[in-house]
Amino acid sequence: QVQLVESGGGSVQAGGSLRLACTASSITYSSACMGWFRQVPGKEREAVAGIGHSNRSATYYTDSVKGRFTISRDNAKSTVYLQMDNLKPEDTGMYYCAAKYAWTCGGGSWSVSSSYKYWGQGTQVTVSS
Repeated sequence: QVQLVESGGGSVQAGGSLRLACTASSITYSSACMGWFRQVPGKEREAVAGIGHSNRSATYYTDSVKGRFTISRDNAKSTVYLQMDNLKPEDTGMYYCAAKYAWTCGGGSWSVSSSYKYWGQGTQVTVSS
């Protein structure tokens, strides 16, 4: 049974940093595209960042986090990270890790939540002004 377990959420003030981690089990990790999504109550789940199959793969970001967030992965640890710097109140939300098997992780597909098969339980990020 595939499991994705997120950690690292919390409460910070605007301008602060957090590092999220998501560890996968029972998955061929080096064949999986990984992504981070976030959701606030009453809104649709939003793609935040995505990364290809390897540690050196291309990365993808939604415009609002470019230059502030960095996604990375360590295939030896089956873990994907999201380093979040200069956090803003609008970054508040539940952050979810997602995985899918696909030949390509880029193009427009990285941000399509319905294309991901596996999801974590989420970790809350709260940024206060």
